[in-house]
Amino acid sequence: MMLNSLKPNKKSKKKKLRLGRGQGSGKGGTCGRGHKGAKSRSGYSRKFGFEGGQMPLQRRIPKYGFNKKKKKKKYSCINLETLQNLVDRKKISEKNIIDKEILVKKNFLRKNESLKILGKGKLLSPLKIRASKFSKKAILSIKKVGGDVLLCK
Repeated sequence: MMLNSLKPNKKSKKKKLRLGRGQGSGKGGTCGRGHKGAKSRSGYSRKFGFEGGQMPLQRRIPKYGFNKKKKKKKYSCINLETLQNLVDRKKISEKNIIDKEILVKKNFLRKNESLKILGKGKLLSPLKIRASKFSKKAILSIKKVGGDVLLCK
Protein backbone atom coordinates (compact mmCIF):
# COMPACT_ATOMS: atom_id res chain seq x y z
CA MET A 1 0.00 0.00 0.00
CA MET A 2 1.43 3.33 -1.05
CA LEU A 3 0.51 6.72 0.43
CA ASN A 4 -0.01 8.21 -3.03
CA SER A 5 -2.62 5.58 -3.85
CA LEU A 6 -4.91 6.31 -0.85
CA LYS A 7 -8.43 7.43 -1.81
CA PRO A 8 -11.63 7.93 0.23
CA ASN A 9 -14.39 5.29 -0.06
CA LYS A 10 -17.03 5.78 -2.73
CA LYS A 11 -19.92 8.07 -1.65
CA SER A 12 -18.12 9.00 1.57
CA LYS A 13 -17.42 12.54 0.38
CA LYS A 14 -20.52 14.68 -0.05
CA LYS A 15 -20.40 18.10 -1.67
CA LYS A 16 -21.69 21.09 0.30
CA LEU A 17 -25.11 22.29 -0.89
CA ARG A 18 -24.77 25.73 -2.47
CA LEU A 19 -27.78 27.91 -1.73
CA GLY A 20 -29.15 30.64 -3.97
CA ARG A 21 -27.45 29.50 -7.20
CA GLY A 22 -30.49 29.30 -9.49
CA GLN A 23 -33.67 27.20 -9.74
CA GLY A 24 -31.87 24.22 -11.25
CA SER A 25 -29.90 23.64 -8.06
CA GLY A 26 -33.08 22.87 -6.07
CA LYS A 27 -32.29 25.58 -3.51
CA GLY A 28 -32.55 28.75 -5.57
CA GLY A 29 -34.78 31.76 -4.92
CA THR A 30 -35.68 31.52 -1.22
CA CYS A 31 -32.75 29.16 -0.47
CA GLY A 32 -34.91 26.82 1.61
CA ARG A 33 -35.97 29.53 4.07
CA GLY A 34 -39.58 29.86 2.90
CA HIS A 35 -41.35 33.15 2.23
CA LYS A 36 -41.19 36.23 4.50
CA GLY A 37 -40.98 36.26 8.29
CA ALA A 38 -38.10 36.73 10.69
CA LYS A 39 -36.51 33.36 9.98
CA SER A 40 -36.16 34.19 6.28
CA ARG A 41 -34.13 37.35 6.98
CA SER A 42 -30.38 37.49 7.26
CA GLY A 43 -29.02 38.06 10.76
CA TYR A 44 -31.93 36.32 12.49
CA SER A 45 -31.15 34.58 15.75
CA ARG A 46 -33.77 33.37 18.19
CA LYS A 47 -33.36 34.20 21.89
CA PHE A 48 -32.09 31.33 24.03
CA GLY A 49 -35.07 29.52 25.55
CA PHE A 50 -37.62 31.22 23.26
CA GLU A 51 -40.67 29.02 22.72
CA GLY A 52 -42.63 30.98 20.13
CA GLY A 53 -44.28 33.33 22.61
CA GLN A 54 -45.29 30.57 25.03
CA MET A 55 -44.03 31.14 28.59
CA PRO A 56 -40.54 29.58 28.52
CA LEU A 57 -39.65 26.64 30.72
CA GLN A 58 -37.22 28.58 32.90
CA ARG A 59 -40.03 31.02 33.79
CA ARG A 60 -42.78 28.38 34.23
CA ILE A 61 -40.89 26.46 36.90
CA PRO A 62 -41.03 27.99 40.41
CA LYS A 63 -37.91 29.50 41.94
CA TYR A 64 -36.26 27.64 44.79
CA GLY A 65 -32.83 27.25 46.31
CA PHE A 66 -30.29 29.64 47.77
CA ASN A 67 -31.79 32.06 50.26
CA LYS A 68 -29.39 33.40 52.84
CA LYS A 69 -31.55 34.88 55.57
CA LYS A 70 -28.85 35.31 58.20
CA LYS A 71 -26.34 38.02 57.34
CA LYS A 72 -22.70 37.18 57.88
CA LYS A 73 -21.27 39.04 60.84
CA LYS A 74 -18.62 41.60 59.92
CA TYR A 75 -15.43 41.67 61.94
CA SER A 76 -12.86 44.42 62.02
CA CYS A 77 -9.50 42.76 62.55
CA ILE A 78 -6.74 44.40 64.57
CA ASN A 79 -3.29 42.91 65.02
CA LEU A 80 -1.38 42.84 68.29
CA GLU A 81 1.38 44.98 66.77
CA THR A 82 -1.19 47.74 66.13
CA LEU A 83 -2.32 47.63 69.76
CA GLN A 84 1.31 47.72 70.96
CA ASN A 85 1.97 50.67 68.66
CA LEU A 86 -1.01 52.53 70.19
CA VAL A 87 0.31 51.83 73.70
CA ASP A 88 3.81 53.03 72.72
CA ARG A 89 2.39 56.27 71.30
CA LYS A 90 0.23 56.66 74.45
CA LYS A 91 -3.02 56.68 72.47
CA ILE A 92 -4.41 54.01 74.82
CA SER A 93 -3.30 53.16 78.34
CA GLU A 94 -2.25 49.72 79.59
CA LYS A 95 -4.35 50.02 82.76
CA ASN A 96 -7.72 50.30 81.03
CA ILE A 97 -9.58 47.41 79.41
CA ILE A 98 -9.19 47.78 75.67
CA ASP A 99 -12.55 47.18 74.02
CA LYS A 100 -14.69 48.19 71.08
CA GLU A 101 -15.81 51.56 72.52
CA ILE A 102 -12.25 52.80 73.06
CA LEU A 103 -11.23 51.79 69.53
CA VAL A 104 -14.35 53.42 68.04
CA LYS A 105 -13.44 56.70 69.77
CA LYS A 106 -9.92 56.45 68.35
CA ASN A 107 -11.39 55.81 64.84
CA PHE A 108 -9.94 52.30 64.50
CA LEU A 109 -13.34 50.63 64.29
CA ARG A 110 -16.80 51.32 62.96
CA LYS A 111 -19.68 51.30 65.40
CA ASN A 112 -21.55 48.38 63.78
CA GLU A 113 -18.64 45.98 63.34
CA SER A 114 -17.41 43.42 65.83
CA LEU A 115 -13.80 43.27 66.93
CA LYS A 116 -11.40 40.41 66.23
CA ILE A 117 -7.85 40.37 67.53
CA LEU A 118 -5.19 38.72 65.35
CA GLY A 119 -1.75 37.56 66.45
CA LYS A 120 0.56 39.37 64.01
CA GLY A 121 3.50 41.11 65.68
CA LYS A 122 4.78 41.16 69.25
CA LEU A 123 2.93 42.35 72.30
CA LEU A 124 5.17 43.69 75.08
CA SER A 125 2.58 45.26 77.43
CA PRO A 126 0.23 43.18 79.60
CA LEU A 127 -3.14 44.33 78.23
CA LYS A 128 -6.69 43.42 79.18
CA ILE A 129 -8.51 43.08 75.87
CA ARG A 130 -12.25 42.55 75.38
CA ALA A 131 -13.27 41.44 71.88
CA SER A 132 -15.78 39.24 70.03
CA LYS A 133 -13.11 36.88 68.70
CA PHE A 134 -9.43 36.09 69.13
CA SER A 135 -7.08 34.04 67.01
CA LYS A 136 -5.21 31.22 68.77
CA LYS A 137 -1.88 32.96 68.28
CA ALA A 138 -3.28 36.19 69.75
CA ILE A 139 -4.55 34.40 72.89
CA LEU A 140 -1.15 32.74 73.41
CA SER A 141 0.74 36.02 72.92
CA ILE A 142 -1.52 38.00 75.30
CA LYS A 143 -1.35 35.37 78.05
CA LYS A 144 2.43 34.96 77.61
CA VAL A 145 2.98 38.65 78.41
CA GLY A 146 0.58 38.49 81.37
CA GLY A 147 -2.51 40.08 79.83
CA ASP A 148 -6.16 38.98 79.99
CA VAL A 149 -8.47 37.78 77.22
CA LEU A 150 -12.14 38.72 77.69
CA LEU A 151 -14.75 37.44 75.24
CA CYS A 152 -17.90 39.43 74.56
CA LYS A 153 -20.75 39.18 72.05
